[in-house]
Amino acid sequence: MSHPHFDVPFLRKTVAACVACACAACSTLPDYKKPTLDMPQHYANAAATDSKWSTATPGDALSRGQWWTIFDDPELNSLEARIDVSNQSVQKAVSMVEQARAMVQYQRAGFLPTITAGSAVSRARLYSQNVAGHATAGKTYPDFSVGVTASWEPDLFGRVKDAVVNARDTAQASQGDLESVRLSMASDLALDYFNLRALDIQKKLLDDTVKAYTDAFNIVEQEFKDGAVDGSVVAAAQTQLETARTQDTDIDVFRAQFEHAIATLIGVPASSFSLTPSVTPVAVPDIPVGVPSQLLERRPDIAAAERRVAAANAQIGLAHAAYYPNLRLSPTAGLESSYYGPWFTAGSLFWGLGAQLAGTIFDGGQRNAMVNNANAQYEGTVADYRQTVLVAFQQVEDNLSALHTLADEAQTQRRATEAAQLSLKLTTNRFQAGAVSYLDVVTAQSIALMNERNEDQIQARRVDAAVSLIKALGGGWSSASLKETETPASKEQMTSR
Repeated sequence: MSHPHFDVPFLRKTVAACVACACAACSTLPDYKKPTLDMPQHYANAAATDSKWSTATPGDALSRGQWWTIFDDPELNSLEARIDVSNQSVQKAVSMVEQARAMVQYQRAGFLPTITAGSAVSRARLYSQNVAGHATAGKTYPDFSVGVTASWEPDLFGRVKDAVVNARDTAQASQGDLESVRLSMASDLALDYFNLRALDIQKKLLDDTVKAYTDAFNIVEQEFKDGAVDGSVVAAAQTQLETARTQDTDIDVFRAQFEHAIATLIGVPASSFSLTPSVTPVAVPDIPVGVPSQLLERRPDIAAAERRVAAANAQIGLAHAAYYPNLRLSPTAGLESSYYGPWFTAGSLFWGLGAQLAGTIFDGGQRNAMVNNANAQYEGTVADYRQTVLVAFQQVEDNLSALHTLADEAQTQRRATEAAQLSLKLTTNRFQAGAVSYLDVVTAQSIALMNERNEDQIQARRVDAAVSLIKALGGGWSSASLKETETPASKEQMTSR
């Protein structure tokens, strides 16, 4: 078996030409521009007279990351810290990010050659000894070889570069999805926690009410025994008492459900988790809302939607790259001999260098269809992005409106509660003076209890609206963190388009 001579100058010229072609590679990637959307200068509900909802200045933005600390609740802080570690929805989102990053590494490997190495040992008799005219007839020859083979496709038309851009943008979208899941889980935990605390306050109110009604029942029962009142008074007092006890017991059902929900969010079995009741009031914090344009950078779901638009744009480049031919280089080198002895001599060296340029001439319109498909997918992602932005604006406005309205409700309800308490006090005094029946006292008690519960519920709704507003604003997150996840190598390779 004969092999061509090892022509070093020819090999160098060939490699240099290929490298030059690769360095001069063009790209079919369309110029990418972030989709535009008409946005107002200010939130409609942020222009109210209440100064704490005015537009934020650059220095008073929400703190990055642990936004829940704004409520100054150590127990909530402790629970939120367990989300990243134990929440299974977050863990799944993390795995999706790792998959997307692996695909970036996979596509980036296309810039480099694939190299394989192997060795072979064989013995063969090429011709039988009964074949005339062949010097090798009837002879057995051993063959020992070891070699290296490489295969490389220079990225002449940006096919690999576009694939890497697509994978990178998809990975960044996955990172945005992860941050959206984290924000959602953290806000769900905060909502469940504050709802549970609101029930603790309601429970305390009903416990105190049951005690007061029990004392009142004991008094009227004794008065009935003394003949001072008739049986209707006792019946009314007992009805009032048992109704309050029923409401008090019902609180336990809902509190247990919130407690179980919190356990699931922090990744522990519901049966092994409990929270000690607390009636510490929760203040509604001041939340700087900024301007609408900032929302595009602060919402991870918006950032993820925008990255998917960029990935779809790169997919168009990939579809266009199919119109261009592929260049494949296949160098081979190794040692071969019939005996081990002369392996390391120049005569045992063999090498080869092949190049193949191939392109599709006719495919029945498949490439046109792929380009049309990529363009349609791009338009779909643009629509998704714009819809995500519109929904985000709606959520911010909804919660700003809720906070303003509930703040007004809280003031009027406070006055109603004070009036109901005063009415109960006056009615009780008049009953003791014999001016009114006990039914009037029962009615006044019911009205007072209803107003106190309404006041507590409005305060709980205000806290919920504050959490929902922080979530709608992105929880202090910034889309700049997506770019920070890129490696220096990926940034360098993606700079030239």
